[in-house]
Amino acid sequence: MLDIHFIRDNPDALKAGLKKKGVEFDVDYLLHLDEKRRAKIKEVDDLRAEQNVASEAIVGLTDKAKEAKVAQMQSLKAKLGDVEFELKALEAEFTELMQKVPNLPLDDVPAGGPEDNRVIREVGEKPQFDFKPRDYLEIAEALDLIDMERAAKVAGSRFGYLKREAALLEFALVRYAFDTLLPEGFIPIVPPVMLRPEHFRAIGRIPPGQEEERYFLHSDNLYLAGSAEHTIAPMHAGEVLDENALPLRYFAFSSCFRREAGSYGKDTRGILRVHQFDKVEMFSFVRAEDSEPELERMVAWQERLMQGLGLPYRVVLIAAGDMGWPEAKLYDLETWLPGEGTYRETHSASTTTDFQARGTNTRYRTAGGELAFAHTLNATAFAIGRTIIAILENYQQADGSVKIPDALRPHMHGISEIRR
Repeated sequence: MLDIHFIRDNPDALKAGLKKKGVEFDVDYLLHLDEKRRAKIKEVDDLRAEQNVASEAIVGLTDKAKEAKVAQMQSLKAKLGDVEFELKALEAEFTELMQKVPNLPLDDVPAGGPEDNRVIREVGEKPQFDFKPRDYLEIAEALDLIDMERAAKVAGSRFGYLKREAALLEFALVRYAFDTLLPEGFIPIVPPVMLRPEHFRAIGRIPPGQEEERYFLHSDNLYLAGSAEHTIAPMHAGEVLDENALPLRYFAFSSCFRREAGSYGKDTRGILRVHQFDKVEMFSFVRAEDSEPELERMVAWQERLMQGLGLPYRVVLIAAGDMGWPEAKLYDLETWLPGEGTYRETHSASTTTDFQARGTNTRYRTAGGELAFAHTLNATAFAIGRTIIAILENYQQADGSVKIPDALRPHMHGISEIRR
């Protein structure tokens, strides 16, 4: 959530940021509603003050005067009830409107949509084959690593079974990520995979019109999380953190759930875009001044993980109109898939500045004793399925076998290649 004081003082900057992000919103109406709400708050406060004065004045009055004062107090009480009801309605509309305002892009984020995303750098040598490279699903089916047919029988479309060495690869990637990130001061956690609606809205991950993207359990009033970010971001809701404890870094392994309602017809084969997948996620709570440096550190950690696997990738700065609701700046890492002959997104890293922390009321106390909202950042360590796809395609051999990257072999129970 944005700061209403910022909106009042900088309406033109808000309008420019919304335009840059491609979001239509009536800023003038929000400000008009805010004025009405503040006026109504003052009216409530004035009536309560008047009540207090009348209550104190009743002491020592004659019976007749007391009767008149009681009648006045009853009238004030009735009027206060009406005004408080009006204020409640205004507050509800105001809160709903504030939740429809996305975070604003930072100045160095390019304007535009997906076609305006900016490639920052390409890293790694693309593998050269003396045969036509196969796509991952052809490789996986030949090696009995992924079973989509039986998963569809059991759960429907966009689910898959990881089998044999593919299942081992999943946990090898998790171990490799843990080995890499633990020395960097990350606290490992296994978070809940469900959260209450108010927390999902507070972190800006149910933007207007995208409610169908999330799985909701009506009988329990809980959403299934689409990322560990969704349950780590509100983890310290309502708390005041010690500045000396920042940066507070978590990394989590969790299953993630997405309906992919907006991707009908896209990537319908295989495990590239599925309803359930596992992921290792990084998350940081930092001071405001450390927000952008922490984002660059997160991207550096992502690159270190990818370089350790020997996978070619590129870093892409995402344009404002292609970013999510709470994001102020977003990088994607796209990995080369030789079977497709293209790069595909495998990682993202973003800062939401203080947008999520305002929604969850997560603050820290500065050395000077002042309270400030934390900045929150999140980044993929590994989206397991997509990383396995990249390994299968980049490490495939002419005879149909697949080599295991050196970095993962210590966790593969002596397996150095997959073959049948």
